Amino acid sequence: MSRSSRHPLGVTLVEDGANVAVFSATADRVEFCRFDEDGTEHRTELTNRTGYVFHDIVPDVAVGTRYGVRVHGAWDPANGLRHNAAKLLLDPYATAIDGDYEWGQALFGHKMDAPDEIDDTDSASAMPKCVVADRAFDWDDDAPLRTPLSDTIVYETHVKGFTKQHPDVPEEIRGTYAGMGHPAAIQHLVDLGVTAVELLPTHQFVQEATLTDKGLRNYWGYNTIGFLAPHNEYSSSGTAGQQVREFKEMVKALHAAGLEVFMDVVYNHTAEGNHMGPTLSFKGIDNTSYYRLVEGDEEHYFDTTGTGNSLNVAHPAALALIMDSLRYWVEEMHVDGFRFDLATTLTRQGGEAEKFSAFLDIIHQDPVLREVKMIAEPWDTAGYQVGGFPADWSEWNGKYRDDLRDFWRGTPGSLGAAVQRVLGSPDVYEASRRSPLCSVDFVTAHDGFTLADLTMYAEKHNEANGEDNNDGESDNRSFNGGVEGPTDDGSVNDYRNLQRRNFLGTLLLSTGVPMILGGDEVARSQGGNNNAYCQDDEISWYDWAAADRELQAFTASAIAFRKAHPALTPEWYRVAPEHGVETVQILRADGEPFGDDDWEDPLNMAVTLLLTDGEDVVAVLLNASETVVEFTLPERPGGGDWSLGLSSDAEQQVEEGATTLLVRDASFTALV
Repeated sequence: MSRSSRHPLGVTLVEDGANVAVFSATADRVEFCRFDEDGTEHRTELTNRTGYVFHDIVPDVAVGTRYGVRVHGAWDPANGLRHNAAKLLLDPYATAIDGDYEWGQALFGHKMDAPDEIDDTDSASAMPKCVVADRAFDWDDDAPLRTPLSDTIVYETHVKGFTKQHPDVPEEIRGTYAGMGHPAAIQHLVDLGVTAVELLPTHQFVQEATLTDKGLRNYWGYNTIGFLAPHNEYSSSGTAGQQVREFKEMVKALHAAGLEVFMDVVYNHTAEGNHMGPTLSFKGIDNTSYYRLVEGDEEHYFDTTGTGNSLNVAHPAALALIMDSLRYWVEEMHVDGFRFDLATTLTRQGGEAEKFSAFLDIIHQDPVLREVKMIAEPWDTAGYQVGGFPADWSEWNGKYRDDLRDFWRGTPGSLGAAVQRVLGSPDVYEASRRSPLCSVDFVTAHDGFTLADLTMYAEKHNEANGEDNNDGESDNRSFNGGVEGPTDDGSVNDYRNLQRRNFLGTLLLSTGVPMILGGDEVARSQGGNNNAYCQDDEISWYDWAAADRELQAFTASAIAFRKAHPALTPEWYRVAPEHGVETVQILRADGEPFGDDDWEDPLNMAVTLLLTDGEDVVAVLLNASETVVEFTLPERPGGGDWSLGLSSDAEQQVEEGATTLLVRDASFTALV
């Protein structure tokens, strides 16, 4: 007979059933609830308690068993206690979840018309169930790719949207993990030349009633409830644990093609919302340990995420859940990196963001996690923290997005900031001795306009979201070329195509880690919707039939150019002239060095960046002015003539022995 243990948490199969362990510092009793196929429930009380962990050996548990837990204890919302044994709860450590929610009173621990009063409606029939998944999988020789950050090119995409309308992916697996791992889907990524896919949330998330009641769906997935479970709707093979195998098969296929897999993870909050939200898991297990509550008003949640709650990263149980989840995805699922949504929230222990918070310190010393790529979204509703994360982290650099948009739309006075961004944002990172690889450069991301819409719409058009176009960012720094939306005007379309090449080309010429929003390379449009979080439909899905293949070819050539020139991908900032090596020169269009007056001239919108790395030399000529600019070309280090490397101007030519070059308005040219 096996002896139960408090570790690991969750369900672990043993010879005579399963070791079940559930953390709760405030519960009186915990029951493991096993369900037959017909819904019959079998309850087993966990009779052992070690510290704050209830545990026991439960018989008749095997691969495929569907289960949940019930937690008995005090109902005292004023003091943060929300135990309600009438509510079936999801195991925080479940590795698979089957079924969906039937929204109504049963899912709420409180009476919906009297939030301080407990509701005794049993929720089992309205709740999805946890599933004991089969962990066995043949990885063959799959191993971490460990692509250097200096070589990394990220492609942000959505598991469903990427293949839902892909003509070369079999219809029965479109929009699934299997679809993402299909050869036709992978071939597009390989041909493009990116090195990693960053997948929008694939943790198990909740379709909230506020959207489904309006005929909408949570498409992005920033509404997590299961931190160790792959989202079941993306499985083509079944949801009774098959989603785990299918996710692994996707990762294995992507790795075989040389592509790393990053997960966009949401550890800052859960789908249970605020004090009026449902009781699905953590809230009923141990509300005071898993969530930050308002000090002195524990009925309410301290919220820095804008979602109703924030995970309590100051508590060991919540921190342990995050770390156990991260290690699981690395060790069990072979994921290569993580992008942390609203990462600043995870650094708030006593309210203020802390660079040496427990969350960051634990990751830094963890032998598994310190070897994978960590990317922060360095803000939350309470603050902006770009440049504030440790040296081992990279950050989504929102300054890059804003400053490059301003530059290419011709905003006076934007040149200086744009040069900082192209050179890896030394004004943000160099003083703290951080590498330019800490900057994840991007012009567009899932949250906002696509690149096509950035050049096609001056205003957002979010009417389909059902909020009277009041949602989404209004300050988009976009320019439509003089016509709002699609047009048959050839000159307007030529301008838009030029600007798309400007943005993609500049991104791939910039120091740092470039991130391309999936679909930008084929001019994917969302019809001007810059907040398509609830559009699980043709607004968000990639329209491969309308793909701009010329832009795709340009993007692939820009990526190839980047890979061929180490001068574009330094791991550290350029050494200053006083140290004897000059690896970057910033020159005016006339070939002379910039002076203070030049930077202060708001109409100066042209610059030459001369970049060197050993024998590799690249000259980047940027012209965001409204007129053609004649550039005096600097002497080429190492001798020889300049030749054309890459240009957003399809008609650009460089004559042999040229000492000057005309660069058309609103365009760039890179010389080698």
